[in-house]
Amino acid sequence: MMNNHHQRQGIFYGWVVVAATFTLTFVGFGSAYTFSAFIEVLQQDLGASRGSVSLVFSLAGFLYFCLGVVSGPLADRFGARSLCVVGMALVGLGLVLAGQARTIAEVYAAYGLGIGLGVGCAYVPALGAVQRWFVARRGLASGLAVSGIGLGTLVMPPLATWLIATLGWREAYLVLGGAAAVVGIGASLLLESDPGRRGLRPDGALAEPGVAKSVATEGVSVKDAIRMPQFVGLYVACLLSAIGVFVPFVHLVPFAVDHQIAPTVAVLLLSAIGVGSTAGRFCLGGLADRLGRDTFVAVMYAGIAVSLAVWAFATGPLALAAFALLFGLFYGGWVAVLPAVVADHFGRRNVGGIIGLLYTSVAIGTLIGPSLAGFIYDASNSYFPAIAISAGANAVAALVAIVTISFKSRTVAEGS
Repeated sequence: MMNNHHQRQGIFYGWVVVAATFTLTFVGFGSAYTFSAFIEVLQQDLGASRGSVSLVFSLAGFLYFCLGVVSGPLADRFGARSLCVVGMALVGLGLVLAGQARTIAEVYAAYGLGIGLGVGCAYVPALGAVQRWFVARRGLASGLAVSGIGLGTLVMPPLATWLIATLGWREAYLVLGGAAAVVGIGASLLLESDPGRRGLRPDGALAEPGVAKSVATEGVSVKDAIRMPQFVGLYVACLLSAIGVFVPFVHLVPFAVDHQIAPTVAVLLLSAIGVGSTAGRFCLGGLADRLGRDTFVAVMYAGIAVSLAVWAFATGPLALAAFALLFGLFYGGWVAVLPAVVADHFGRRNVGGIIGLLYTSVAIGTLIGPSLAGFIYDASNSYFPAIAISAGANAVAALVAIVTISFKSRTVAEGS
């Protein structure tokens, strides 16, 4: 009878939350990853070095991953919807103001703060909401939700390149900012943080009569989570990986242009990352549910390391396209499953706060990686040292993840 009742409810609202989060990640990260298309024009018009321009993206990335430590707990307490509305409004405003900038410092303030604070307000709360709606299908749901990042990487940079060529870079930022605000705020209004408010339990089961309204109560506190070896291992691995993961999003297009590839073709390499990333998020999230999500994350780190090693020796368009697809696949799989791993280890009650705290590691890596790569290029006129560092950092991240899994297995065995 319960199954019949559930069937009459129509579409499980958890999938609406997934779709809303997909849209938010598409708009937020798609807007952020258009930055590579603007590097050359910002250098030319504002007279800035590649390292100083690269620091704009690093600052934004640092802020939007670091802010999760604040927005996550706020979403755990007050819900994700209002935070995401504010966040997407800030994304739109930041892009619009970036189009008015006259100096690189003004770009730091407009793009860095607008994108950084905006995505920071929206990303972790939206991801936390998805985790509360699913258990058995958590990896699949997370993968679908964050596949918006991959599709945004596929669509938005070429769109930005076309807008720059057609309207100019200032007007391109104006168009992108207006679209981000309208679409992002609309998606935010569809978010719901607690299945209990709709009389549901995770994965679509109906709440039984007499059961407390909120079902997002299981799990450890943030204070207890950070004392657990599993959190320490996840944190270190994420920090190491992030040092290299975000370098291609800033430097792949300039790298290709330096190797005599036309800018209109070079920007398509970011789209290739988007294709691979979308495939990783759509296809690998469900696979991780079946194979084991902890082991899956370790494999993703190793795959990222291998793909970055391929980039170090790739110069032609076909080799770079192969790198972009391979890198996107593993990067997408990592981003898709990581929030589900957090919920697996620490429960749903404070998942937003714990994800937000974990993502401060990604913030630090994002601040270091792309800007360091830019300054290394300025000093050596080569990207090879930076790419080698990026690959090595992810190889070490894979080893840390394996050790973390091993420690968890011993703890479980001793407890039983």
